[in-house]
Amino acid sequence: MRYYSKSTGCTYLDRVHSVMPDDVIQISDALYQEVFANPASGKARSHDESGLPILIDPPGLTSEERAEQERVWRDEQINSVLWLRERHRDQLDLNQTASLTTEQFSELLIYIRNLRNWPQSSEFPSADARPVAPTWIAGQP
Repeated sequence: MRYYSKSTGCTYLDRVHSVMPDDVIQISDALYQEVFANPASGKARSHDESGLPILIDPPGLTSEERAEQERVWRDEQINSVLWLRERHRDQLDLNQTASLTTEQFSELLIYIRNLRNWPQSSEFPSADARPVAPTWIAGQP
């Protein structure tokens, strides 16, 4: 027999677990398969009022969690383009032909500045308001 404990959020098998929490209730193999073995993508595990395991939509992020998530995204975006800035500066310092035009380099610096300033924006942390990278960046070797 298979059991579920609301207090631990775990399942137990009577032939494996000799000691189980006091609140275990028997569940069917079908319910175990649905909730534990093959849960629907994007769902979170919970339990209903009778203590049976169920799948629910996950709770939304708090404003602090959204802000942290967006700061991580922002930092990743900055780190992903810093090499372009460094390459351009190195090429100029070595009197080589720059890979970026003056206009592209300016756009790159403005994009990095916008990323750095984004958390102070009134629209932060809305993902829809993220600074947009210049389209030419994706084509850089």
